[in-house]
Formats: sequence, C-alpha cells, structure tokens
Amino acid sequence: MRRLAILGVVGALAAVAACSSSGSHSSSSATTAAATPTTAAAETTQAPSPPASVATTTTAVGRSAISHVFVIMLENKSYDQTWGTASPATYLNQTLVPKGVLLSNYYGVGHASLDNYIAQISGQAPNPKTQGDCTTYVPFVSTGTGAYGQLLGSGCVFPSSVMTVADQLTAAGKTWKAYEEDIGNSATEPKTCRHPAIGSADPTLLARKGDEYATRHDPFVYFHSIIDSPACNTEVVGLDQLTTDLGSAAATPNLVYITPNLCHDGHDAPCVDGEPGGLVSSDRFLSTWVPQILASPAFTSGGMLVVTFDEAEVGGTDADSTSCCNAPPDPNSAQPGNNGPGGGRVGALVISAASKPGTTDATAYNHYGLLCSVEDVFGLSHLGFAGAPGQSCFGTDVYNG
Repeated sequence: MRRLAILGVVGALAAVAACSSSGSHSSSSATTAAATPTTAAAETTQAPSPPASVATTTTAVGRSAISHVFVIMLENKSYDQTWGTASPATYLNQTLVPKGVLLSNYYGVGHASLDNYIAQISGQAPNPKTQGDCTTYVPFVSTGTGAYGQLLGSGCVFPSSVMTVADQLTAAGKTWKAYEEDIGNSATEPKTCRHPAIGSADPTLLARKGDEYATRHDPFVYFHSIIDSPACNTEVVGLDQLTTDLGSAAATPNLVYITPNLCHDGHDAPCVDGEPGGLVSSDRFLSTWVPQILASPAFTSGGMLVVTFDEAEVGGTDADSTSCCNAPPDPNSAQPGNNGPGGGRVGALVISAASKPGTTDATAYNHYGLLCSVEDVFGLSHLGFAGAPGQSCFGTDVYNG
C-alpha cells in the first residue's frame, strides 16, 4: 500500500456562453482522439418559429439537460488496473461501462491523495502540505495570489477568500452535499463536518474498525468558506443520508459528491474489518449504490454520474506520475506528482442520458477539467486552474448535443 503522507464568493454568475468559451470543446465522435479545445456550440435547440398563434417550446439537450451531477471518488488505481481486461472490478466494467462514456485519458494532478481532491472542487494546485496529505491540519500560509486565482504558499486549510464549487452553487441558489461514508462513526468526534482542530494532527490517517472515514478524502473541510459556515454541518454528512435524499429530485442536491470509506474506495487492501479492499471492495460499493442513483428521480430526469479515481499508484510496477491537459506550471510545487508532473492516468466513466453509451473518448481530461465541466453544467465561472487557457471541459465528445 502506498504511503499515508498523505478569490469573495463569485458575486454574479458568468453568462453560460462565457463559461463554455474558456475551455469547452467539440469532437466529431465519442471515439475520436483528443481534439483541440474550441468554443462549445449552443446546446439548446429550437424548432423554426411557428405562426404567432402557436405556442413554442425549447427542449433541453446535451449538457443543458443535466440538472444533477453525481461524483463518486475512488482511490489509488492506474487506468490499466481499473479498466484493463484483468480488472477485478467486474460490475464497473461489465455493467456500468456499457452504459456510459469511458474517458480513457483522464488524469490525476498530483500525489498523494488530498491535492487531487482539493483541485477537483476548487481548482487550486498542489502545495507541499496537500501533497503530503496534511498529516497536521494547519492553516494555509499565503504569500500572495498568482495567475488563475492560485493562492501562493503552503498549507492545508484555505482562507475564506478561496472559493469552491460548493460556494459557487450556494451563491447561484443551487444545492450540494458531500456524502462521506463513516463520517459519523466516531464515538468522540462530530457526526457531520468532521475534521481535526486547527493545528492538530489528523487522527484518521489509519482506518479504525467501524470507523474508516479519512479527513483527507473529504476536500470540503479544507476551506474556511465551508467549515466556518453552518452549512458544513448540514451539507458535509454521512453516506447513510443519501438513500433518503434520493427519494425525490427536489431533495437530491444539484451536486452529489460521494466518498466511500478507506476500504470501499479501494485505498486499503486488506481492510481492518476483514474485507478484501482494493477494487474488489470498490466494485461491491458501486454495485450497492450506483443502482440506487441511476433509478432515482433526480438521475432519470436529468442526471450525470462520474466515477473516477484520485490518482494512480505511486510505487511498484504501476507507478505513474504523468500529467495532461495543458495545466499551467504549479506555482507551489515543481513536481506535483512528487517525482513527476502529475497524478497519473486513472480514467473516468460518465453515465448520462446526454451521453452515448458504450463509447470510449480519448480526449485528455484531468480533475481541473471535471471541475470546469461541473461548473459549465450549472452556468458557473471557472475557478483556479479550471479556467486556465486550453483546459479541456466536457464538450460534444461527452454529450450528444
């Protein structure tokens, strides 16, 4: 097992066209190779105008049809390990892959875990502390702000001036929740918004029987904009709340971010509770929760599910610290992958009625690209490196129209 080193609020939403132009692209086919990013075409179509006496309607298609995004984050597996022919993740590959678009050139942005999670919700690049998984929960010590809203310096807990996609959604009148497995399982710690005290050591670096929650896999608690808000206790919650929330589209947040525990995300193998861990336990987790998501009113009326991994392995024969996607140089770390520029090729699966099932897309994406893609769905501006020139956001290679 690898080591355990582990801008205020956007006041007004940018126009959807502005969001699209900063990185969306198109591709002639979901199976074509990587395309040069271009401005995305309008994704709402309308029939020619009928006589004035006839009512007109506009049908949302493609990205415009998506109202709920579900993200499931898994751990520490290279592309070949997960999606290859020898993968033990049979439910993922045999049942889910035929339902969606497999992004075969999707990459992590660093090593170890936390820097990838931070990038995925804020666009902030790795720094020495997040590269080390913030074993001590210390404030970010800033020396200024760099290009694309990058906070310069090092640390774990970002000041309230640094926004996340959660803050953007709240400002836009939309909803979000982070569903964290085992977050409420400690006998002494809070049941929601659980994190160490500022300046304290992180006690969740190792799994505990009955409590395999890992702070470093819960990126929302690394931002003062969230942990200093009452919303943290209502929005950073246990996974057990998801079943109830899936009961209606109205009760399901616009962004559903799901983090399994240290066993079910594939991190540990074997697990402290005797489970096998790795991709075997991840696959069982997916087979339990994904059918509930796909059958939910929120998904069937306009949902998109993304299943991906934080990073590839950093040791052994599958070690991978490669990168992609025109990401600018990291201002806080010369090698975000510790011994290379990125977090390696991990792959991702996108399932949605707006996408063509059973296809593979070789366009290069990374966690910043997923962030700008989520922001595009909800008409939000792009945070951090998600707004860097040339950053790929999902376009017509992923969406049908």
